[in-house]
Amino acid sequence: MFDKQWLTVNQQITDMNAAVFDAANGFTGCIPGIMEVLRRQRLVPSIRTLDPKEKLSPGQAEELDRVCAAYPEWTDDVFVTDNLNKWLR
Repeated sequence: MFDKQWLTVNQQITDMNAAVFDAANGFTGCIPGIMEVLRRQRLVPSIRTLDPKEKLSPGQAEELDRVCAAYPEWTDDVFVTDNLNKWLR
């Protein structure tokens, strides 16, 4: 028997991944998207990469805002916040 809950989880993870990895723009904002999520969690100071041309794609920040608000369980923000001081000593 198939659990319908997996369809919901699949849709949420696919939506989250599309925003983070910038699927709408051919994955051009992939690394900056990952870095932006980490920056929001205070794990990195900025989204700068070795290539200064790598930036979030137009609209990607707004998509990240949307999916992070819609699916907070997939960013592990509570886990990161609970452990941040220990990790960054």
